[in-house]
Amino acid sequence: MDKNAEILKNAISGSLNVIEQDREKEIVSRRFGLNGAKETLEQIGEMLSITRERVRQLEKAILIHLQISAEDNQIPEIAPAEKLLIRNLTEMGRVAKLSDLADKIYGRKATASEKTGIYFIATFSKGLTVVEENDRYNAAVGIAEYGNNRVIKERVDEIVQIIKANKKPMTLEELDNKLDYEHPDHIKAVASISKLLATLNGVWGLAKWPAVNPKNIRDKIFVILEAKKEPMHFSEIAKEIEASDFKRKNVTVQAIHNELIKDPRFVLIGRGIYALSSWGYKKGTISDIIVQILQSSDQPLTREEIVKQVLRARKVKETTILLNLQNKALFKKVDKNLYTLA
Repeated sequence: MDKNAEILKNAISGSLNVIEQDREKEIVSRRFGLNGAKETLEQIGEMLSITRERVRQLEKAILIHLQISAEDNQIPEIAPAEKLLIRNLTEMGRVAKLSDLADKIYGRKATASEKTGIYFIATFSKGLTVVEENDRYNAAVGIAEYGNNRVIKERVDEIVQIIKANKKPMTLEELDNKLDYEHPDHIKAVASISKLLATLNGVWGLAKWPAVNPKNIRDKIFVILEAKKEPMHFSEIAKEIEASDFKRKNVTVQAIHNELIKDPRFVLIGRGIYALSSWGYKKGTISDIIVQILQSSDQPLTREEIVKQVLRARKVKETTILLNLQNKALFKKVDKNLYTLA
């Protein structure tokens, strides 16, 4: 068994050993999911034929007993486990989302029972504090000297409010300029606790913003183009999505092409090449682009100037532009090399 895993397993066993009654061991094991899935107060109450409130009272009493026992050094296995957790938390920013902490300690994706085992130990360890999971916060563990449950939540909420006020995603450096933390990694650690935030490509934003938490193919295409900052062929976009950190990224090239066609945020500017409309590109044929160029000019333009301006909006061959310029129904040659609208 891995050394870290053994330290934590011994801490859990040692803690359960100071609980005298089997019923109380059963309650705490089921509530924290030490031997399987976590169970609710109602589920445990039905199993033991007692009320939900009685289960809650017993759980609270058990944890107080464990806390006192740990402080009185009656659980010698707790000290090395607490030291292990504090050492890793120090490296991670003094507080961490439970799943991140567990993955780091085990050196792989931790199981549900391994995560809850860490949470169980941290709940009554003097040097640690926990944040209970709810709709706003992920389950987290922190170093007690850094702040209790209330302080950690306040820090999380502060970051959320700054990002909300900014109205667009922010880098850790930008957040660092508005906060008083020792290092940007500490901001990252605190921000990761919030369920209202998400991160992608080094920036943090509200979880409802597609730029940091794209939920459909169109949003993912937008994020890829926004990050690339230049037009891309739809097949290249597919490859970028496949290589990305998106949660669901198994999409076909055809599906991506279909979404590019339907979404007004994307403009076809060449053979299979797309750009963002926010970059100034407009939909339409080459003839449509030439019409727009001549309409915006207060005088006829040379063939070279027309070609130059079209190429800013479309990735096409120069001969294609010249062929479209020969459309006498739309364009009129007023001099040897000057064109205007017909």
